[in-house]
Amino acid sequence: MNWKRWIKGIVSALIGGAANGVTVMIVAPESFNFADGFGKLGAVMFASAVVSVAMYLKQSPLPGEDKTVA
Repeated sequence: MNWKRWIKGIVSALIGGAANGVTVMIVAPESFNFADGFGKLGAVMFASAVVSVAMYLKQSPLPGEDKTVA
């Protein structure tokens, strides 16, 4: 794994996690919307993005040297 691919994975996890905020807007639009509930919506999007990045890091930790034994 190289750094460029790893960073693309992190960005993808961030975007996917933040996109989960759309689901919250559909389920509870009276509380989570762009007009009155933007702060709460932002908090949900942030938390979801953090969880997605954590799951990605669990699957693909920092790229480094290949430490396989020959």
